[in-house]
Amino acid sequence: MTANPTIFTFADSTGLILEIPNHRQNLASQSFSHPSAWYQAYLNENCLSAVLPWLQEDFTRQAKVWPYTNSLASIWELVNGTAVNTDVSRFILVPSETIDLSELRVPQEWVDLPSWVGDYYLAVQVDADAGYVRVWGYCTHAQLKTQGKYDPSDRTYTLDASELTTDMSVLSVELQFCSQTATRTQLASLPSLPVTQAQNLITRLGNPEVITPRLAIPFELWGGLMEHGGWRTSLYERRIGLPEQRSVLQWLQAGVSQTAEAMGWGRLNLQLSAAGARSVEGLQPGITLSRRLAIAGQTYELSISPQGEAEALSWRFELRNATVGAVIPGGFKLRLLTEDLQPFPNNEDIATTAVEQLFVEVALEAGEGIVWEVEPLPENYDREILKF
Repeated sequence: MTANPTIFTFADSTGLILEIPNHRQNLASQSFSHPSAWYQAYLNENCLSAVLPWLQEDFTRQAKVWPYTNSLASIWELVNGTAVNTDVSRFILVPSETIDLSELRVPQEWVDLPSWVGDYYLAVQVDADAGYVRVWGYCTHAQLKTQGKYDPSDRTYTLDASELTTDMSVLSVELQFCSQTATRTQLASLPSLPVTQAQNLITRLGNPEVITPRLAIPFELWGGLMEHGGWRTSLYERRIGLPEQRSVLQWLQAGVSQTAEAMGWGRLNLQLSAAGARSVEGLQPGITLSRRLAIAGQTYELSISPQGEAEALSWRFELRNATVGAVIPGGFKLRLLTEDLQPFPNNEDIATTAVEQLFVEVALEAGEGIVWEVEPLPENYDREILKF
């Protein structure tokens, strides 16, 4: 079938040679702060476009990028590597164009950040000019932590080729028959970053003259920025010179930013009657923000609307099933958190049984950030900080 990845095999190699498709999405055509960051994205894009179809064909059709495709630029600007999730495992693709296959070098973020770690790490040699990649070995997270050597100069874990499994046909057997074998080493969570410190770090590291921001501050601080999707995205956007992209007031007054539209946000005009319209200074009555969410095969709608008068303004976050007359199943949760992911009183609504809607209302200071969460997790979810 034409959808299948093209696989080359060589008599002297147990590695896997995969063709780079010509129709790749050109993710690396997005903006990056520096030629080195662009080239890192270019290698990762070629690697992903070749390896993902193979994972989907040989292991599961459900294999997909983590967190999701639109978040890749914010990762590749800062860290080498790509995560692909399947139903039961996570693969970390680690591309390199070196012809020296004596070791695998994995950035520390993919090994020591609890939410980033994978089960299997694939060593991928990229030859973009020749149009192919070579998956020449793999290891587990547990191997990297117990057998790998940590290099503090570039914050990588290295594992000698002799420690890798180089016969790629073993991987499918391992996944099928060794599912109970522990692939990961347990990690302690990183200390949480205060909002002010995170914002100061983003300002400092957002300067594109800082060529390698991941090495510019202690890993505990850097890891706190990377694990928070909103802060990581803010840092990326600052480095490429974008202004604030997630101001809810700006969205309501002047329209949703192009970046937010790409994430699925849009404006709705509910056309309230004059009697029902409530005045909020500077905002047109009846305008609300909305984003579609795919959860467990159904579509839901998350909306944000201002409530009350300007002196006592609050914001209503509401979740509904997008199908008219359909409900939200029991067990769903809508939750709001502060920018540094802390709960606050009355910050969530839980469907104990099937309900028409879930909603949370919150009063916020000017400039304050909020993070929304829904359980079960929507597809293509990455944390975002909405500014008010």
